[in-house]
Amino acid sequence: MLSETALSPADFITPLFIVHGNDISNPIASMPGVAQLSVDRAVAESAKIAALGIPAVLLFGLPATKDAVGKENFADDGIIQQAIGAIKAAVPELVVITDVCLCEYTDHGHCGVLDGEEILNDETLEVLQRVAVSHAEAGADVVAPSGMMDSMVVAIRDALDGDGHEQVSILSYAVKYASGFYGPFRDAADGAPAFGDRRSHQMDPANAREAIREVLLDVDEGADMIMVKPALSYLDVIRQTREICSLPIVAYNVSGEYSMVKAAAERGWVDEDRVVNEVLTGIVRAGADLVITYWAPEVAARLGEPSIQ
Repeated sequence: MLSETALSPADFITPLFIVHGNDISNPIASMPGVAQLSVDRAVAESAKIAALGIPAVLLFGLPATKDAVGKENFADDGIIQQAIGAIKAAVPELVVITDVCLCEYTDHGHCGVLDGEEILNDETLEVLQRVAVSHAEAGADVVAPSGMMDSMVVAIRDALDGDGHEQVSILSYAVKYASGFYGPFRDAADGAPAFGDRRSHQMDPANAREAIREVLLDVDEGADMIMVKPALSYLDVIRQTREICSLPIVAYNVSGEYSMVKAAAERGWVDEDRVVNEVLTGIVRAGADLVITYWAPEVAARLGEPSIQ
C-alpha cells in the first residue's frame, strides 16, 4: 500500500531480433531466453507481448547480405520492412518502434558511412533519412536513431515530414554511452565493428554534464522521446534528465545488464525474480517512463499473476 514505485506491463518495451527465413528461432547463447526470430515467429511473439499488456516492441534486423552503406536497411523488401508490415497487420494495437542505424547492415559494422576508418557524419545522415522514411512507409509508429550522429534528429524529422509522415515519432538515443555492457547485443544483432570502436560518437562513461547538452540538443531538434542507454550504471543520468526534460524518458536495460543477472541466477548466486524486480524498479524510480528490457514478457506475466493466493 505504501510502495512509492510500482511496475506495470505498460512500463515496458520488448526488443526483438528479426532474421530472414520461416519458422526460425535461433537462441542467443550469451542472452539466455532470447532468440533471433523469423518474421512469422516475431508476429506470434508480438501477439503474446500485446496480450500481456506490453505496449511496444523495438525491432532490430539482421540482413541477408551486408555492404558498405547497408542497402537492405532502406530496401522495400528488407527484413525490418517485412516485419513491420506483418506485425502491424496481425497486432495493430502494438506500437512498432524500429532501430535506425547502420551497424547491423554494414560489412564494417560501424554506425555510419566510412572514408577509410573515419565516419562521415553528414553522409551518414542522408542514409538515416532514407532508412527512417522506408520504415515509416512500411508502417512503423516510431523510429529510433541509435547511431549518435550529430543532427540526426532534425535530419530525420525533416525527411519524415517531407515525405508526409508527420505522425511518425522519433525516439532519440540522445544519451548513449560507449559502454562495455553491449557485448551480448553484438552477438544477437551481428553488429560488432570490424575494427576500432565507437568512442568517437558515443559518450564517455565519465561524463554526466555532457548528457544534459545532448538531451537539450535533441529536444530542440524535435525528438518526441529521449533515451538513456545503458540504464543501471547511469541511474544518476536518468534522474538528472528527468529533472530538465518534460518529454517521455526511455531507459534501455541493455544486454550485458540482462546477461550478468542471468549468469548469476543460473549459478544459484542470486534470486533472479527478486533481482530483476529491483533492477526494473530502480530504473523507473530514477525517472524512466518506459524501460526497454529483455525481461519484459517474463516480468509482465508475473505482474499479471494474483499477488494473494
